[in-house]
Amino acid sequence: MRSSVLPVAPTRGRLRPLGLDEVRITGGFWARRREVNATATLDHCRDWMERVGWIGNFRAAAQGRVHRDRRGREFADSDVYKLLEAMAWQAGQEHGDALAPQIGALTDVIAPAQEPDGYLNTAFGRPGQQPRYSDLEWGHELYCYGHLIQAGVARTRAGGEDELVKIARRAADHVCAAFGPGGIERVCGHPEIETALVELARTTGEQRYLDQAALFIDRRGRHTLADPEFGRAYHQDDQPVRTAAVLRGHAVRALYLAAGAVDVAVETADDDLLAAVVRQWEATVARRTYLTGGMGSHHRDESFGDDFVLPPDRAYSETCAAVASVMLSWRLLLATGEPRFADLAERTLFNVVATSPSEDGRAFFYANTLHRRRRGAAPSADVESPRADSGLRAPWFAVSCCPTNVARTLALLPAYLATADDHGVQLHQYADAEIATSFAAGRDVALRVRTDYPGDGSVTVRIDRSPQHPWTLSLRVPAWTAGAAVLLTDPDGARRSLTPGTATLTRLFRPGDEIRLDLPMTPRWVGPDPRIDSVRGTAAVQRGPLVYCAESVDLPDGQEVDAVRVDPSTQPEDGPDGTVVASGALVPPPDDPSDGAWPYRPLDRIGTAPAAERTGIVLVPYHSWANRGPSTMRVWLPTATTDPRTAPPGTRP
Repeated sequence: MRSSVLPVAPTRGRLRPLGLDEVRITGGFWARRREVNATATLDHCRDWMERVGWIGNFRAAAQGRVHRDRRGREFADSDVYKLLEAMAWQAGQEHGDALAPQIGALTDVIAPAQEPDGYLNTAFGRPGQQPRYSDLEWGHELYCYGHLIQAGVARTRAGGEDELVKIARRAADHVCAAFGPGGIERVCGHPEIETALVELARTTGEQRYLDQAALFIDRRGRHTLADPEFGRAYHQDDQPVRTAAVLRGHAVRALYLAAGAVDVAVETADDDLLAAVVRQWEATVARRTYLTGGMGSHHRDESFGDDFVLPPDRAYSETCAAVASVMLSWRLLLATGEPRFADLAERTLFNVVATSPSEDGRAFFYANTLHRRRRGAAPSADVESPRADSGLRAPWFAVSCCPTNVARTLALLPAYLATADDHGVQLHQYADAEIATSFAAGRDVALRVRTDYPGDGSVTVRIDRSPQHPWTLSLRVPAWTAGAAVLLTDPDGARRSLTPGTATLTRLFRPGDEIRLDLPMTPRWVGPDPRIDSVRGTAAVQRGPLVYCAESVDLPDGQEVDAVRVDPSTQPEDGPDGTVVASGALVPPPDDPSDGAWPYRPLDRIGTAPAAERTGIVLVPYHSWANRGPSTMRVWLPTATTDPRTAPPGTRP
């Protein structure tokens, strides 16, 4: 049995993804967030897009008044399409009765705006607007098509053929006609169309869609776009995908392009192209990725910085970049079977994707800083935020790509949990779940996963159905367990120690058999590579896959997180309600900044304030910060040994 309800459906690769009809998340961390997404976030996004006029743009286009009445940025159409994709995936699992009419209603608004030749965009091509494809650098026309096509693919696989699917197919046919051989020999400034066309080819079996995606990949880096103020690397138009050594430029663009390149490489058996993307991923993870898994350290151009330029207080770490990173990691995992790609996906999901939405699913972070120096003001509940950087989550933004990207990711999340091959089933992400699939002819299996992960490290897999033949159950042992005790208990009660990578158990399983994986969840200190200048002399805390932070609401009145100093010589301990307590101190600044004092002084005069008393510093999961009102926050904490006021005797400079 091969599922058709798949966000990504490669025809080749080391592993076969399981569909949304084969995996169901039943409880725990992700189930809560997915329910909020289905019952609150989807409606929230639709209501805001009606309020700010982005859905109304399609009505205006159909009625001939879009040149004067259009609202929002040039890419606003794409967010309507991402909402439709999220609704389509969600409707294929739960809440279908409520969502199907909404999908139909939005489709009815969009359909009349499509031109007879398949062109569909509310920002270009009509009287009073710029001509079609006159601004490929910034116009986002092909980018918008990409999200439309992905919505069509989602609807096809999760609901069946309908008008939305036909709209997407007509748009894809138009793209092939306009940009195929003999057509416009250029690319879009924002990649996205590539992975959408490959997925449409997989869905329909139409070779021309795959050929067009491959053509866009090969054209990239050939200087077909104008050189922007940020340089050609911003659009990934500085060098071909095959020769690039690292992801660079605008982070979301770079990651979407890499995902599309993997899709093309897999479908065309292009091992050299796949190896090029793996090489770029390796370099980017080693030198340009935050502890949280976030990517992008430049606010000005939303881009990657140079190697090891990862300032915590200037971390852009856009939520959309995290979504794109997970998309890329998933594709690389399917292609290669290597668990390191699932490791990064886990880190990014728990520490960036889960951080963006508020607990009620109606406000979001666009950028995800690792150090907030000032308490933010609560954004207006009725006005879209003009800035991506905010101290508190905002209900909507002038550029609101992130809320709809989070919505579609949470809707399709069960598809990221497990895979199969000819020999068995592999578990990559841990959550309370039920899995039912076939991995070979006549070999049906059903598993039940029970865990409170990441709150607890115990993962129990119960076999509910199994063939009368031996098969292999594989479980990822996360990289963060290195150096700690990891145990696997088989159905006979035998225990064995594991190291990071993949643990396999091959046997004749019987219904009722249980396998238990025990992962160490003791909080631990993490230190930065010394080449990351901006966090030298600091330490951070992780517990399992979760990154922790200090938040001012947990400090004595009037204290801010910049007063925190920690002592990594003492191990942090579990605190109440999911917190961690670290040994440290709170130190005041040595001078009042209002006295006009010069902030630089001889080394022997630094830190002349009285020594601070040691205390326990309460830390909370980073994904939960800013849910309790305005606060300051810090992930990387200065160590006591770098401050003369808190350093133990014998360690003071």
